[in-house]
Amino acid sequence: MVLPQQHRLRGLRVFDRLYRDGRRFQGRAMVLRVLQARAELLPPQEQELERRHRASPWRCGVVVSSKVSKRSVQRNRLRRQLHHHVLQLLQPARQHDASPVWLLISLKPGSQENGREDLLEECSDLLRKAGLCP
Repeated sequence: MVLPQQHRLRGLRVFDRLYRDGRRFQGRAMVLRVLQARAELLPPQEQELERRHRASPWRCGVVVSSKVSKRSVQRNRLRRQLHHHVLQLLQPARQHDASPVWLLISLKPGSQENGREDLLEECSDLLRKAGLCP
């Protein structure tokens, strides 16, 4: 399952800002970066969507490099699983939050060797440490 468009994180400036200024939470298999949202960093078409519609309480990006797996099928499967998991955790938890946030989940090399359940559990733990879900 892919994230709905309103929750997708896009734009080079957004990712650069997350890597540079985002608050980091590290686990064995992944790194979570969290940053307060700034709509002016979004690409122009995304800024227009933010203005027309109510701003999303969160946006998320998942980075799975070829160092994690050489096969794109496996990388895309991991990305979809994390998208689905984050959507289930954050959709009900951050509905009425006043300050929108951006999230970036980066998998570390070798993380595909962990089981699916271990990855999702670590993701949940990092989101809890960041104070984004109960």
